[in-house]
Amino acid sequence: MVYNEIGKTGMRVANLAFGASSLGGVFRSIREEEGIQAVHTAVEHGINFIDVSPYYGHLKAETVLGKALKDIPRDKYYLSTKVGRYGKDGVNSWDYSARRATESVYESMERLNVDYIDLINVHDIEFQAAMDGGLQKLVDETLPALVELRDKGVVRHVGITDLQPENLKWVVEHSPAGTVESILNFCHYSLNDDMLTDYLDFFEQHGIGVINASPFSMGLLSQRGTPDWHPAPEALKDACHRAAAYCQQKGYPIEKLAIQFSTSLNPRIATTLFSSANPQNVLKNIAYVNEPLDRQLVSEVQAIIGDQMRVRWKNS
Repeated sequence: MVYNEIGKTGMRVANLAFGASSLGGVFRSIREEEGIQAVHTAVEHGINFIDVSPYYGHLKAETVLGKALKDIPRDKYYLSTKVGRYGKDGVNSWDYSARRATESVYESMERLNVDYIDLINVHDIEFQAAMDGGLQKLVDETLPALVELRDKGVVRHVGITDLQPENLKWVVEHSPAGTVESILNFCHYSLNDDMLTDYLDFFEQHGIGVINASPFSMGLLSQRGTPDWHPAPEALKDACHRAAAYCQQKGYPIEKLAIQFSTSLNPRIATTLFSSANPQNVLKNIAYVNEPLDRQLVSEVQAIIGDQMRVRWKNS
């Protein structure tokens, strides 16, 4: 794999990274032992960036990941988690206050069995955009709390995440220089949507690293298809289903094409997160990254998706 620096953080990470949402059973139920082995397999084969959140599985993902990290030397990986989005007993909740953000960091460190976090992110900021105070609350309250933890060495770097890249841009524009060091955007640098490229110049000019997530667009670009909760419109789901069938006819799984597309075509994106609690799938995706991309097939698949490219949809 290729290793790139996330902005100016000094963190050099593989172009494929491990997203731990699957450890919380976000996409389907898992066996905990298998999930732990998936983490070990990823690190043993060169993946050195792991991303999680207390929201994933409503604390379960962090708990399972913490068990896995007990057996991995701390210098073998960079660890990212989040604040702001939570859940308990199947009910989602959001709290972007400074107090809750600070508490959440220490709670995450305990679950993860670490004494510092490499990258702390404000999670899915579009939800705060719809709440009292809007995105300005992140600038005035949430981010300063995380910067204070950075100054204390509790966290090393500060970032923000969202589905909507325009929200990420707004927060960077309205925050003091150096506050935001990285952004994480998902489903907008994949076979069916490359909207993130419209914002790369802006983030680069501000010295901000770019992390991509969900090369499979949360199941759109897969043979299995989307989970019931997926927020994409039906027309886009149908187009991606046709694209998956076409790839299958070609003997080239759409998952392979999708992950190769997201990791190989744009070096300005430091890394791309995928998630799997299956060790064999982890190995398969690593192998995909190390094989050449079929660019002709990319063009054919994108033609099938056609006018559904870049269709906007809201997070759920």
